[in-house]
Amino acid sequence: MIDRSKLSNSFEFVVTAGARARQLMAGSTPRVVVGEHKKTTVAQQEVITKAVEKIEREKSGK
Repeated sequence: MIDRSKLSNSFEFVVTAGARARQLMAGSTPRVVVGEHKKTTVAQQEVITKAVEKIEREKSGK
């Protein structure tokens, strides 16, 4: 179970983990020990351990 109470922004965690889970389902290599966990749990572990992080998009001046 993931303890999100220590996170500064739960919404950002969910969005980042969701995006990473989609990458894992598309065939990306996990960056943490997988074991027999589902890809969604692996994605959450990666975000919690900072093995993956959110990339800020550049804002266009338009």
